[in-house]
Amino acid sequence: MLSVSPDKRRKMESALNQLKKSTVVVADTGDFNAIDEYKPQDATTNPSLILAAAKMPAYQNLLDQAIKYGIAKGGTEAEQIANTMDKLYVSFGLEILKKVPGRVSTEVDARLSFDKDEMLARALRFIALYEEAGISKDRVLIKLSSTWEGIQAGKELEEKHGIHCNMTLLFSFAQAVACAEAKVTLISPFVGRILDWYKENTDRKTYEPHEDPGVQSVTKIYNYYKKFGYSTVVMGASFRNTGQVKALCGCDLLTISPGLLAELSKDHSSVTPMLNLEKAKGCNLSKVQLDEKAFRWQHNEDRMAVEKLSDGIRKFAADAIKLETVIKEKLLHAKNGQ
Repeated sequence: MLSVSPDKRRKMESALNQLKKSTVVVADTGDFNAIDEYKPQDATTNPSLILAAAKMPAYQNLLDQAIKYGIAKGGTEAEQIANTMDKLYVSFGLEILKKVPGRVSTEVDARLSFDKDEMLARALRFIALYEEAGISKDRVLIKLSSTWEGIQAGKELEEKHGIHCNMTLLFSFAQAVACAEAKVTLISPFVGRILDWYKENTDRKTYEPHEDPGVQSVTKIYNYYKKFGYSTVVMGASFRNTGQVKALCGCDLLTISPGLLAELSKDHSSVTPMLNLEKAKGCNLSKVQLDEKAFRWQHNEDRMAVEKLSDGIRKFAADAIKLETVIKEKLLHAKNGQ
């Protein structure tokens, strides 16, 4: 039998399979039927992805079940809507967990981004719903906005309740440092949305992957975490193209949309790990100490991060409101026996 050289084998292998050798690949979708083909380890959802999936005919049964749950729980209309929403988010998570061997990320309502106590309460409710369905909290990551309040909620959930957190809407180095100090499980620094901002706010419209400001942001965060031995892991998120994904090969995890997973599975170019522990240990970064005042100041100094964090919260909140409207109409129909 003829042996195949490593170079030829790489050429035959898809970029996706090469990526999986250095990085945990996560599917970024609420459409769990899109997951099977790409065999990701974990999956992430957010209010926008759940809203999109909830509108698909294939998932109406999950919406109907959540409505029944909301009605059965009773209370005011607002309480019924809130209980239905929680149940729906967890129902999608449960279906996703049938498809992935690892964990699912379920996101706390972005409208609570500045309310630590309410974020804690919502997170605990999600975990209770998962546990009622027989799923251990170890298979769930609670997604929280990376505001100061969100980071402190994450710290408390990890320390006091052993609940793993995924800090999202992360755009600034200050946010990343505060998350590491809070010892949260995982952060999701956004790549594509950073690139979007630079394209919209500067004269430059095109970037090679290694020059991409989103790629550079995640690389710096990864290097800082590894150099100073933080336990928090980095999951690059929000990709606009496969070049960005490949430029972050070697990152702990990358969460990728089904569209880009499809492109990577058909791409047979060579993928080289760009991030690694050795490079990180030798990088020229100094340790940063941040209390709340320093965090707020340093984050505020980064105009891109301030604008993208507030914009991200508004967009997720708007989609949560749209989902509530869908639920409200369905609740009304269910009560009227339609």
